[in-house]
Amino acid sequence: MDFRAVILPIGRLLIIIALFMLLPAGADLIAGDGDWTVFATTALLLGVAGALISTALEGHQFQFRPRETFLFVNAAWLVFSFAGAIPFYLSDVGLTFAESFFETASGLTTTGSTVITGLDSQPPGILLWRSLLNWIGGIGIVVIGILLLPSLRIGGSQLFAIESSEKVNKPYGRVEPFVARLLMLYLTLSIACALAYYVAGMSAFDAVNFMMGTVATGGFATSDSSMAKYGTNTMLWISIVFMMMSAMPFLFFLYLAEGRPNPHKGQVFFFICLTALISFCVFLSINGRVEGDPFTLLTRATFNIVSVITTTGFAAGDYLLWGNFAIAMFFFTTFIGGCSGSTAGGFKIFRIQIVLSAVRVMLKRASHPHRVIEPRYAGRPVPPAVLEGVLVFSVLYTATFAVFAMIYMLLGLDLETALSASITAQANVGPGIGPIIGPAGTFASLPDSVTWLLGFQMILGRLELMGGLLVFTPYFWSQR
Repeated sequence: MDFRAVILPIGRLLIIIALFMLLPAGADLIAGDGDWTVFATTALLLGVAGALISTALEGHQFQFRPRETFLFVNAAWLVFSFAGAIPFYLSDVGLTFAESFFETASGLTTTGSTVITGLDSQPPGILLWRSLLNWIGGIGIVVIGILLLPSLRIGGSQLFAIESSEKVNKPYGRVEPFVARLLMLYLTLSIACALAYYVAGMSAFDAVNFMMGTVATGGFATSDSSMAKYGTNTMLWISIVFMMMSAMPFLFFLYLAEGRPNPHKGQVFFFICLTALISFCVFLSINGRVEGDPFTLLTRATFNIVSVITTTGFAAGDYLLWGNFAIAMFFFTTFIGGCSGSTAGGFKIFRIQIVLSAVRVMLKRASHPHRVIEPRYAGRPVPPAVLEGVLVFSVLYTATFAVFAMIYMLLGLDLETALSASITAQANVGPGIGPIIGPAGTFASLPDSVTWLLGFQMILGRLELMGGLLVFTPYFWSQR
């Protein structure tokens, strides 16, 4: 293990964090809020630390093998979460460091859960920093999901490895221009979303902040009422469109723009159909029972389901008041997640497709034991290693959710809150179920011991579980 190969990019990461902190510092300075000194001082200290590390290790030749990659990705999330928590802790928001770490981890992993109340009265620097955490985390997740996780063969994601010998899965020969295209797509989507919000009636500041929470599927807002602050049907449909696009594979849009054969079409089609089906079922359950005309109810049902399935976490009203069927559907949707290679979290659509294909094959084999049938994805047989990875991930996903939920109950949470908090953190969704952490509540009342664990579970979920758990095994540190 060459630790220098991990420490050098961490030093550069500290410099990047410092540069981004200058933006909320400027926002507070313009608004005349004293917290600008907190951001500026923190940025200075982090920048100096990063420069010293980079200078000390610059020019050395390092080996960046899979183990170094795993360790760097884990270290990067933790370092950014701790460093980004400093302004929350030192500002006038009044958070403990556990809550500050929770808020930062929630932003970076694009979970969107919050411990801050009274968002409408918070200074612009704090609001902008929360949104920037979402936005930075979003592009980081896309790069990790497309470039790193497939090459590290996590949870069947090697199905989308860009270095595959298959022509359809090899969009570019070099990583640099490929990442540049991803960044350009992310920026284009961000600008379009912000402009759409602004034209539809948001203030410029809110349009930028809500945009970052939308395209990153992060869900941080500038108001306690979330998207209900601008709850017109037009605004909600704009948000629906951009949340859905951001939860689709970014490679899907690159392939589409270049006229290439698109292996992601089946995943996107399944995602759209499943989202429409669940939204319509929720609409049918509330139509005539909840106040509002049918189109408004359809809009709100669709918006809230899209917000959960894309793991964004915006809310337009308290959907827990819509009855038991709607609550059950929202809880079920929390487990699904968006598409691979997007900013969305969760179990992922492609895994659901592969699991359903495997179940269908097992049922066919039971009735026709001599037939040769194998699971298929996108019209092609699923490689055994991919199928094994998906099935193992499914078991691990369920077990991790259950173990954390039991720990939360041991720490004093009731059954509903513990189950909901565990899955919403692991799937990076945001709001949970119940009066405490539901769409009308926050995580502020939870004890620090729980907020620490939830923050780590968010990061674990973002690293597709195995990417985080691996570094705690003796196999990872073995020299053999």
